[in-house]
Amino acid sequence: MIPAIFLMGPTASGKTELALRLADALPVDIISVDSLLVYRHFDIGSAKPSLALRQQYPHALVDIREPDEPYSAGLFREDALRCIALARERGRIPLLVGGTGLYFRALERGIDTLPPADPALRQSLMAAAEAEGWPTLHARLATLDPHTAAGIAPHDQQRIQRALEMILSSGAPISAHRHWQGEFPGPLYKIILRPPRTWLHQRIAQRLDVMLAEGFLEELESLRQRHYAPELPAMRAVGYRQYFAFGDGLCSVEEAYQAALAATRQLAKRQDTWFKKEGAHFYLDPSMDDTATRLMLGVTDFLQKSVP
Repeated sequence: MIPAIFLMGPTASGKTELALRLADALPVDIISVDSLLVYRHFDIGSAKPSLALRQQYPHALVDIREPDEPYSAGLFREDALRCIALARERGRIPLLVGGTGLYFRALERGIDTLPPADPALRQSLMAAAEAEGWPTLHARLATLDPHTAAGIAPHDQQRIQRALEMILSSGAPISAHRHWQGEFPGPLYKIILRPPRTWLHQRIAQRLDVMLAEGFLEELESLRQRHYAPELPAMRAVGYRQYFAFGDGLCSVEEAYQAALAATRQLAKRQDTWFKKEGAHFYLDPSMDDTATRLMLGVTDFLQKSVP
């Protein structure tokens, strides 16, 4: 079976550039592993590869949902497995590229099977949160399911909401529904980018400057005019959330800029911590001049050894 390749790393670490170098040399199908790139209309602030670039180098699982349509690690796993199978049918190498660690983990190891959400209950919880605040709902969860609540921050809206939905709809905590299933089909080669922090922080600042020059503020205004609910995951993404605060008059443009930089750096740190725990076959420092060459050597050596 044709191996699949995971190319993982924190935001702004150069994953896309390296993926394109691989695509120039090998018959790969690029599959995006990014929880924000699945959404349409979130283009500049997500660093989504341009349409022109994607026409030259097709990326699967980009622009597959409207921002108000639900998406999850479980749905991603289903979509990614289908894309991997299609690539292999065409005799091509699936190259999965991104920074969403939970999606990579779900794809490699499987995902919890949980009951579907109850729209009416979700609406009721959202109304309660708007009236009372998420910390109050977290306290309610702590009474009903203290074990789950202990692992959730008081302002973690999505996890509080889902945990309350589970216990209120079924009478049992989330842990009672967990049945971890699935395993990755076929051989897998995992690559993790581990950039120096100073280098990565410079890249993050440079990328934010480019986004602003390319019309990030105009994109934000366009999204605002579409009247998406502010609690949607895409609307709360790093960078978007900070500049929406500026648009709402809650801070100055310079404060939004500094907040976006800080939040992106924090995101990169969380991603790096996550990937440290995952392990890989090959670690790369993308700040080195010969990174692309070393990546190519590592991948070709693996392919030679794993493909009869």
